[in-house]
Amino acid sequence: MTVTKKHSTRPPLQATNATAEQARARNSVLRERFPPRAAEVHWPTTGQLAEEVLQRLTAPPFLPAAKATRAGRRRGVTKTLEWLASIPGDTWQERWTSSGAEHLPGADWTELPLRFLSQQAGSPPSYVRADLSTGLLMLIAGDVIRPSLPWMLTRTHRYLATIMAEVRDPDGFEQLVQMAAAQPHSSKDAQIAATRIAVLLACKGGLIRDITVGDCVELFDTQRRVHVRGGQHKVDLYLRLRTLGIFPEDAPATIRAFGQALGQLTIEELVDRYPIRCRPIRDLLVDYLRERQPSLDFASLDAISRTLAGLFWTRVEALSPGIDTLLLPPTLARAWKEDLSTKRRTTTGPDGTTVEIASPRLNAKDELMRVRAFYLDLAHWATEEPARWGPWVVRCPISDDEIRKAKERKHRKARMDQRTRERLPVLPVLVSTANRRRLAAAELLRTAQATEPGTVIPGTEGSLRRAVTSKAAGHLPWAEETATGRRRNLSFEEEEAFWAFAAVEVLRLTGIRNEELLELTHHSITQYRLPATGEIVPLLQIAPSKTDTERLLLVSPELADVLSAIVRRLRGPAGAIPLAPFYDVREKVWNPPMPLLFQRQIGTEHQAFTPTFLRTLLIGAIAATGLTDSAGAPLTISPHDFRRIFVTDAIMNGLPPHIAQVICGHKNIDTTMGYKAVYPAETIEAHRAFIARRRSTRPSEEYRTPTEEEWDAFLAHFEKRKVSIGTCGRAFSTPCVHEHACVRCALLRPDPDQRSRIEEIRDNLIARIAEAEREGWLGEVEGLKVSLAGAEDKLAQVDALVKRQSIAVELGMPGVRQPAGTTEARRASP
Repeated sequence: MTVTKKHSTRPPLQATNATAEQARARNSVLRERFPPRAAEVHWPTTGQLAEEVLQRLTAPPFLPAAKATRAGRRRGVTKTLEWLASIPGDTWQERWTSSGAEHLPGADWTELPLRFLSQQAGSPPSYVRADLSTGLLMLIAGDVIRPSLPWMLTRTHRYLATIMAEVRDPDGFEQLVQMAAAQPHSSKDAQIAATRIAVLLACKGGLIRDITVGDCVELFDTQRRVHVRGGQHKVDLYLRLRTLGIFPEDAPATIRAFGQALGQLTIEELVDRYPIRCRPIRDLLVDYLRERQPSLDFASLDAISRTLAGLFWTRVEALSPGIDTLLLPPTLARAWKEDLSTKRRTTTGPDGTTVEIASPRLNAKDELMRVRAFYLDLAHWATEEPARWGPWVVRCPISDDEIRKAKERKHRKARMDQRTRERLPVLPVLVSTANRRRLAAAELLRTAQATEPGTVIPGTEGSLRRAVTSKAAGHLPWAEETATGRRRNLSFEEEEAFWAFAAVEVLRLTGIRNEELLELTHHSITQYRLPATGEIVPLLQIAPSKTDTERLLLVSPELADVLSAIVRRLRGPAGAIPLAPFYDVREKVWNPPMPLLFQRQIGTEHQAFTPTFLRTLLIGAIAATGLTDSAGAPLTISPHDFRRIFVTDAIMNGLPPHIAQVICGHKNIDTTMGYKAVYPAETIEAHRAFIARRRSTRPSEEYRTPTEEEWDAFLAHFEKRKVSIGTCGRAFSTPCVHEHACVRCALLRPDPDQRSRIEEIRDNLIARIAEAEREGWLGEVEGLKVSLAGAEDKLAQVDALVKRQSIAVELGMPGVRQPAGTTEARRASP
């Protein structure tokens, strides 16, 4: 098994400096808000004389208890100062910078002072090298010199944090010690964080409370250049300093906001990702995207910029270099469309050779629609601003026939239906396997924790033994396979099995989207008390996502068990679910820390699940079943497959399609029916039969207009919605089944102030009925008469309401209350 060092050095340092483009790409907006402290040129202690420096560094608090240590520090400081004094400079910092020691990583810098000392007094004793290291440590701790951050990260600092805690900032390091004591399992992390903090003090000066967010980001970037990996400890350092309260309130919750996420790019940056040579066309694309920006989210803006700048104009310039007009010749337009219809990618074969693979682009017509919209928008805007958009109006190279998607929709529906039909029958197998895998992993973890290191774990038939681990990783139960020697992290396996089970259960029982699952929080679990029985019904609130509308789902007993297991697992010692920041991969923004239900702890940081990690969990869960598809290949499943399975299973078991539409949060019922893997005729007949059965079994009085008392009771549970002629009483997030023909709807409560408007509607309907009868439009007459009856009914409701409000009630003359005779009553009276 190959082992990679976590902090191996990348030589040489001079060649690893990040370019300005790389620094800009990593969220330049945040970096401008939180810059690092600038390196100081001069400070009082670096300008002291050698005698003053030696006297200060050999007196308390720099004076250790051991005499041998005192002597070593004195010798080291003296020899290091002698060497630095031989180098030109006004301060010790200038001499240190001019010495060239920072070009020698690690402990190699001691070659320079050893060479100087050997020239002065012959070959020095062997202990001088250790004295020089000790002397440099004291000069750094005493703030006499401040080495550069990259050079400090090439060295090991065994005693730096201890010395800094003694002589620089005892109170600050004591707070770190107390924080580490509250987390005994992260003692190694706390030690590394303290060393990194000491490095920042050594390079920037000051105390722990003087460290800024920008200093941590600079350390973060330097680790990227100096080390292969910075490790989790760079995040842990930031979290500990943020917990101390030394950062401003608007500081990001995690340092990952500066590195792993690019953030939202500007429109210019979105377009400039592609090498467009024609500057006027590039500026036109920028202006076009800026014009559309107010009506688009960032994900849509990003997609349009990729299409117009990347798939459209960059490829057009590749086919016809030097082109500077949107009027494409027919041959060029045909060549571009053929090129767009094929997607090419390069892969590396087993022998190391690169092979280009071409495949049809399934969404080619979607890309054509965006380009056609670009041409049509320019033509439309030119009527309002001819000077700005008129010069670019040309014939669109894409016709209506080229973007018709009826055939593609049918093919896609067939593929998705076949995918659903393959996975729906095996869903019980996946559910039971995920549950058994979770229980088995938990039992193995409990058994391993009760087993002594080095002994065979009971119940594994001798295949696993408890591994002997270092003290730093002792809190993690590792197992070792007796046959192969491979080590397994049983804690990680148990965590992965549990979250795979939880993801499968929540997805299949709710049918929610991938992003909706990842945004579930503890606050999403709410309750509703039935007014008739007083029974409490648990509900799951789904935050707005794709359709920008939230909805409430009824929590079944199975789902309640899963949610309770998740909450129990995440609760901290104080009983609350930890807050975790969440990065929106579509909008490229960091959401504030929330009590997310799908989060995990890595080190001391609580991280939200990412879409990639969720897919990894599902891959592991389906792989454990051993299921295969029709071709014999291992079966795959995605989060959206559960959504299609949920709709198909619900409708096939009698759930009305319009109810399934509300549960899934679809704007159009056709979308819901597109998820169901059955024929449309079956759906229509089943729905009609269901409505007929419901009307035959329910009493007719349920369809009458509700009374005022019934209406007030109804509005007590639902939000009022204002429309132009009154208040609509539809339930929250439910569609209008009357297609907004409000005068027909029994749930419309007309506003008396809008009586004139309703009269206009009634008069207009009468005129339209007369016209339809005159022209012989008999089909339209029937619909208009229904609307007329509704308008007259609303007028009657308005008149009845006005009549009730005009009736005066005699309440009598109120009497005057006599003042109370007691002192307390007089004091209580106003």
